[in-house]
Amino acid sequence: MNKPSRRDARLAAVNAEAPTNLKLDHSPMSDIAHALTSGRVTATALTKNYLARIEAYDRDGPVLNSVRELNPDALTIAGKLDDTKPSVKRPLAGIPILLKDNIATGDKQPTTAGSLALEGARARDDATVVKLLRDAGAVILGKANLTEFANMLAIDMPSGYSSLGGQVKNPYAPTLVGDRGIPVVQPGGSSSGSAVAVAAGLCAASIGTETSGSLLYPASQNGLVSVKPTVGLISRAGIVPISHSQDTAGPMTRTVRDAAMLLNVLAAKDPLDPVTERQKRPVDYTADLAIDAMKGARIGVPSDPADPLNDCYYGKLPPKWVKVMTEAIKVLEDLGAVIVRASMPTPGWIGGPGTTMAVLNRNPLSRHAGTTARPPVVFLYELKRDLNLYLKDWATNTEIKTIADIVAFNEANAGKALRFGQDLFLAADITRGDLSEREYKSARAMDLLSAKTRGMDAYMNQHKLDAVLFPGSGGCVIAAKAGYPSVMVPGGFVSGADDKDTPDYPLGITFAGRAWSEHKLLRLAYAYEQASNMRKPPPGLSAL
Repeated sequence: MNKPSRRDARLAAVNAEAPTNLKLDHSPMSDIAHALTSGRVTATALTKNYLARIEAYDRDGPVLNSVRELNPDALTIAGKLDDTKPSVKRPLAGIPILLKDNIATGDKQPTTAGSLALEGARARDDATVVKLLRDAGAVILGKANLTEFANMLAIDMPSGYSSLGGQVKNPYAPTLVGDRGIPVVQPGGSSSGSAVAVAAGLCAASIGTETSGSLLYPASQNGLVSVKPTVGLISRAGIVPISHSQDTAGPMTRTVRDAAMLLNVLAAKDPLDPVTERQKRPVDYTADLAIDAMKGARIGVPSDPADPLNDCYYGKLPPKWVKVMTEAIKVLEDLGAVIVRASMPTPGWIGGPGTTMAVLNRNPLSRHAGTTARPPVVFLYELKRDLNLYLKDWATNTEIKTIADIVAFNEANAGKALRFGQDLFLAADITRGDLSEREYKSARAMDLLSAKTRGMDAYMNQHKLDAVLFPGSGGCVIAAKAGYPSVMVPGGFVSGADDKDTPDYPLGITFAGRAWSEHKLLRLAYAYEQASNMRKPPPGLSAL
């Protein structure tokens, strides 16, 4: 007689409490909240079912590897919430949510940023966003895998790889290349585990983080909605940092309404993050989500056929991307939007003089090994200061207290820790760590001048725009440098990567705008989402 598999045992354990009339592979969080409110499902049943899906698809089956560690107290927390229904006061009561593993929790779960150097490291307290989620009734299901240190350790590290958690796979195209184990289709930016888990139905929603593209890119690659908020809308206190100038947390969900629900919870002023004191937000981000929100909106498409040499966002798109964007723009026009086609000023591409640093690429698995990479000066200089402060003020149960300690640990454990090197950490560690250098101050000023003043501001002012439409996450850099918000929504499907045939995988479209315009962008994204209905769950991950 065959011995039951771990998957069979898990399924048997949840069978009696399996949710009815809910398809967890693609049910919106709002539907799950309604089911909890009506008593059709309990928090315990939901949590057990998500744990079963994690066992079946993340640990077994295609082995997506998106969940780095489960919260050992998840079922206990859920049990305490079984008699609490979602309400205005506790809108997320009983809803299981995953956190990217650079978001601190003051519980039994380590906070590691995917690094072997921080294996077992705990946090002295919950990050502010975690406190807000718990207060709203969320069940913290576990920690999602990520690109190690949010992709600021090594040049050309594959998205979704960490020395502690391994490689996250894209659920639409999970194939890895040969013995190198690198994805043919990337799972996205550093929040790839958070995105894959939502796409695969392993949680109701997740929280990721972005410095430049790490919410938008994985959302695009996994057919999700994400909000990259204005810097200062959501507290960064207790989040392992890269750059305080650009870092932010944000929701990853299956629908625009779900993202708005989470933004209602997460957008709060916090004395631990003084930049939140200037925030501006509506009472309710879910208010006025309507399909007629697009009517009369002026949407900038930064592409002018008469100016092809200045068309960095649309000019070199692959044919399948062109088809998706053409169809998306047609939907916007049918909804009553005014499409304004005009190239964005050249200074707004990626930055101005002196904003990057030359770093030798010694990644042995990189196609560009031995050449010079040009990472942003602001990232490298702020990384040392900000990470050292996190390790000093938040990290416990670890002897690692500085970025220099991480570099030394990695060198001592190179066989396991340095598969792709640590060239970016080496470059960051030679800075002073106090942001006193002239080159840092100049680079930050130049970023704002090129991306904000002469970039997004100039473009939106000149054409009187409500939002700017970018293909995929193509506009992430200019919005991130300006500290401006973006909303990603599924736009369609493409195929092929690195000259290889692949299954179809998602491509999103991004609405970007001015500071604190999240509500406007959500309304525009909702109108498009309802008219296009482009999200489809990954194949082969059906309800259990």
